[in-house]
Amino acid sequence: MSECTITHLVSFYSALKDAHGLQHWWPSESRFETIIGAILAQSVSWTGAHKAVCALKDAGLLEPHLLFKAGPDTIAPLIRSSLYYNQKARKIMIFLSWFLDTCDGEISKMASLPCLMVREELLQLSGFGPETVDSILLYALEKPVFVADAYTRRIGSRQGWFSEDITYAGMQEFFMSRLPQDIPLYNDFHAQIVYLGNRICKKNPGCSSCPVRDHGIIQCRYAHNMNR
Repeated sequence: MSECTITHLVSFYSALKDAHGLQHWWPSESRFETIIGAILAQSVSWTGAHKAVCALKDAGLLEPHLLFKAGPDTIAPLIRSSLYYNQKARKIMIFLSWFLDTCDGEISKMASLPCLMVREELLQLSGFGPETVDSILLYALEKPVFVADAYTRRIGSRQGWFSEDITYAGMQEFFMSRLPQDIPLYNDFHAQIVYLGNRICKKNPGCSSCPVRDHGIIQCRYAHNMNR
């Protein structure tokens, strides 16, 4: 793993923020909506997930008790745009069952529980992986947990921070061991990585328009090899 320091990471983040501005994640009107959005965003673009969230909102179902009462047969057709909609309808019901039993359907109660306890319990729910769970913790509950994803793996390996086969936990530890426990920083840093990976640092990257290319101490090994 790279000897990357906090200076490297902050410089990298600053270059992205200067180029693209604050990303203002997660776009939603309530913390409960953010949680449902995190579930719906699995394996699909945010556009598709957001359309599904809007459909639930338009149906008047973005309230825990009403959504649980509606059930998967009502939910699934409304969230078709999120893909795997039958599976996601079941995941929503699984989450709601835990949420209503453990937190009485109240976000404030969920947020008051120890972060590690909530994380462990959500990871035990069927279909809930660390990226989804950590998105809920960071974006809905405002807990200091860094979210990693496929974009993080791609960009981090190209920067030489870690190998492509690093685990999710390894990526998360890489950032959290080097950055201060700063919720707004964790929030926007991950959002900036997603923006870069989605728009520029793709599988076939547009290196010429990358805002961190040749930026001081930041060195992208991928771009360096491409220029040989």
